[in-house]
Formats: sequence, structure tokens, C-alpha cells
Amino acid sequence: MEYFGEGSATSIIDRKRAGELIDGMLAQMGELKRVLILPPDYTRLHSWAGELTVMLYERLRDHAHIEILPTLGTHFPMTRAELDSMFPGIPHSLFRPHDWRNGLMRLGDVPGDFLREVSQGRVDYPIRCEINRLLVEGQWDRIFSVGQLVPHEVIGIANYNKNIFVGAGGSDTINKSHFLGAVYGMERMMGRAMTPVRQVFNYMTEHFCQDLPITYLLTVRARDVSGALVTRGFYGGDDDACFLKGADVCQQVNLDLLDAPLKKVVVYLDPTEFKSTWLGNKAIYRTRMAMADDGDLIVMGPAVREFGEDKEIDRLIRKYGYRGTDHILRMVKENEDLGANLSAAAHLIHGSSEGRFKITYCPGHLTREAIEGAGFAYGDLTEMMERYNPETLSDGPNTLPDGEAIFYISNPALGLWGLKSQFHS
Repeated sequence: MEYFGEGSATSIIDRKRAGELIDGMLAQMGELKRVLILPPDYTRLHSWAGELTVMLYERLRDHAHIEILPTLGTHFPMTRAELDSMFPGIPHSLFRPHDWRNGLMRLGDVPGDFLREVSQGRVDYPIRCEINRLLVEGQWDRIFSVGQLVPHEVIGIANYNKNIFVGAGGSDTINKSHFLGAVYGMERMMGRAMTPVRQVFNYMTEHFCQDLPITYLLTVRARDVSGALVTRGFYGGDDDACFLKGADVCQQVNLDLLDAPLKKVVVYLDPTEFKSTWLGNKAIYRTRMAMADDGDLIVMGPAVREFGEDKEIDRLIRKYGYRGTDHILRMVKENEDLGANLSAAAHLIHGSSEGRFKITYCPGHLTREAIEGAGFAYGDLTEMMERYNPETLSDGPNTLPDGEAIFYISNPALGLWGLKSQFHS
């Protein structure tokens, strides 16, 4: 059922209008006594999901039992300060932790034959569908899955049922879905609504989750002419209609399609959002389709302090590095530790330029030895920030006082940069 769907490339949906749409939806649902809310974590701070979660809480708190499970996937648990920032006014006692390795319930398996079909023969393994057991055992009247539709390297366009099967999912689903996307090819998927990974999650939804009362609240966000982040679309429903409508608007406002490849790109990683290359490599994922051969990508990450947000994944990244698809596929076959952590292997594939362009990483808290050991060139953050000052640059083409031409991106998580020829052939 579709409760509402509003948006376009020029729409601006403010808090008042979002509240009206939520109120209309809740009126159709009747009395709700037990409610679970699944928002993203702090790495999706700009999704508007925090505000929407607060709005749901304010409307339901007087007559419903509410619990909130941030969909961490493999990310760090949220700190108290992050909870207060993203979900102001909601008591910490309502939040539940998600552990992608424990506390799970197995719902069924996606068969290997299906994987072989959707991957065009690239993989043929089955995938266990496991999700946080709280979703299944909580006897919920309604589960609200809240998040943002945005181009994504693993699935094409993030959110919808990805929030369930990855954000609140288990290791087998996370590992194998990420690896499926990597070997199929991220350039074939990014910015597209229907991909092999999405087909796997749709299979899980259809076969294993029909009895779960999940309603999706999905946003589309983009910058206006002044540079302010606004909500262009807001969609609510129980099936894929809300996703498909929102995905269409996402493609209109979140794809920055260019006429020619970019020779030099500078990306800034906001320190409140990016503390690892696991997240910061969106600077690579979201620009690689636009990068010219032999181009330069400079990534400035003042708060980047580690590679993975999971200790084992961090170790694997340091051990194997971002060294291209062929190397990583060989390492997966030859090394049990990487073969058992396919999401890490997928990430290593995604984070490589495949030798096509140069990546210079400028971290605030990682050494030259660590960065170069992972396969990147190292750049001094202080020197780079002085030359490419985020406070003086604007998104898009810039010309420095000495005549150097660069393309600047202030937040790689908000879009996808590619060539018109890649999407309109």
C-alpha cells in the first residue's frame, strides 16, 4: 500500500508538510500500541531520517510502546552525543543496539540458482537471510523503516529494503550482497533502481518478510541554488511503489552528469560524518565514473582515523589494501580470512582506481606508512587544506588564483558524478 508520495526535481518539502503527510498516514493505520523505528545511524546524518524519527516519536509516545534500532550494518555503534544530535529529545533508553554477527534470526535462504541468474553467472552461492531478531520477535503493530534514497555503490540506489537486510542484517547477507555488487561491477549499478543486489533483497522481501508490518518512509535530498540541503521527495508505503517513485526523483536530482571526464577532483570529508576509509571512500566510489584516465583524485579527511569500522575489517584492509579487482579476487581464493569476509573484499575492490587514476589520501589521523601500505598515495592534510580550502571553494568547477582548475565536492555521500554518455547512450 502506498500512503503518500510527493516530490519532484524542484519540490521543497518542509517539516510542516512532512508532518501533514505523516499524520495522514498514521490516521489510516489506526491504533498502534507497539512500534519499532529503524532509522539509519550517524553516517546518514543528512538523510532527514533523524527529524522524521523524532516526528514519529512525538506523535506516538503518549499511546504506544516505542523502540528504536539504528540500522548500523557494520558501522560503529552510535555514541550518546550522536544520539542527541541526530534524535534530539528522544530518551536513550529507547535505543537498541544492532550486532551484525549476533542477535540474529534466520528467515530462509536465497538459492544459488537465483544468484547465478541475476549475476549473469558471476556468483552461484546461496545467501542466508538473517535480520535482527527484534524485528521478528517484538510483536510490532508497525515497523517504520526510515531513510534516504541516494546513489550507492553496492546496490545502485540506497535504502528501501536495504535498510532491513543490510542495516539490520547479518554477516552472510552483508558479505555476499556486497561481493555480488563488486564482481558484477559498480559502474553498471550506481544510480540505477534495479540491480542484481536489489533483486536479491526483493526476493528476501517477497519470500521471507511478508508477515512483518514494515512501512518505508523514504526521502530524496539535494542542494538548492543557495547550496542548502533540502528535501525534494518524501514517500511512504509498504511495497516497492514508494521506492520506484522516489528513485526516479533521486536520479533527477542526485546524478551530476558531465559532458567530459574530470582531470582533477578534490573531495572534502566532513569530520562529523567521515572517520574511516570504509565511509570516506565514497569520495572514490561516487567520482570514479567521472574521473579521466590518468586523472588526480585528492581526498581530504580531517577526522579519518582508521580504515574499517569493524576491527576485523580494519585489519583486512591494512593487510590486503586497495589494489584492484584482479588482485583481490586472487586473494579471496588464496586466503581464508578474506574469503570469510566478502564485504571487506568488495570494499577493497570498490576503493581502488584499478590503476586508471591516482588517489591521494590526506587523513587527519593515519600515518603515511598506513596510507601507502593500503595502496594510496599520501598527502599532507595541512598543506592540502591550505591550498584547497573548503571555505573558499564551491561545489563544481573552480579555478585557483594560480590558474589551476579543479572540480570540488563538499560531500560525496550526497550524489554521484558520471558522464552523460554512461546513462544516455
